[in-house]
Amino acid sequence: MRPEVILFDWDNTLVDGWAAIQAGLNAAFRAFDLPEWDRETVLANVRRSLRESFPEMFGAEWEKARDIFYAAVRATHLEVLAPMPGVPAMLEAVGTIPLGVVSNKQGPLLRAEAAHLGWRFGALVGAGDAAADKPDAAPLLMALEAMDAAPGPSAWYVGDTALDMEAARAAGCVPVLLGMAEHDGGVQNCDPVLHFPNAAALATHVKALDKVVPTPDIRGAG
Repeated sequence: MRPEVILFDWDNTLVDGWAAIQAGLNAAFRAFDLPEWDRETVLANVRRSLRESFPEMFGAEWEKARDIFYAAVRATHLEVLAPMPGVPAMLEAVGTIPLGVVSNKQGPLLRAEAAHLGWRFGALVGAGDAAADKPDAAPLLMALEAMDAAPGPSAWYVGDTALDMEAARAAGCVPVLLGMAEHDGGVQNCDPVLHFPNAAALATHVKALDKVVPTPDIRGAG
């Protein structure tokens, strides 16, 4: 079914901002005398929002770690931010469909990054904006409501991890995997309904759906 609304994850789906996330995490780790993470470790472990993951990582002082993390991220995140390959062309190609973003990145950071890139969306929902963060359905449902849309087979959620697919299912949206999920156990581990290896393939598929002519309903004809 042709999507009537498409929601996207942000990091590693539409943009590469991992350098800032890595810098923020390592600043917090250094403050707590913990081992630092390289990029591959960050990609393999960053899924949930900070308000869910930091209490487990830093215990009772997680709020101190949070403040250190955000200070380091804000210092560099716009400078290192870059679109993922093929994404600007893909967004332009599917731009006749209402588009939104649901991310586990803090809401103000998410919106600052979208503004920096000059990308406009019908909704930009980040961590902390809804009552719960992904994989809970709440942020996806918030985005759909803001866009005057509803969950169902014509609402896609596009992401790069199994957590994104879980969130899509929880919200009643079609789980769409973008990329090969090498950092998350591969495509089979994510179990998407639709899979596109890259942004160009997603754009080509959606544009092809635009050209499909519905079969006439001839029941009762004659």
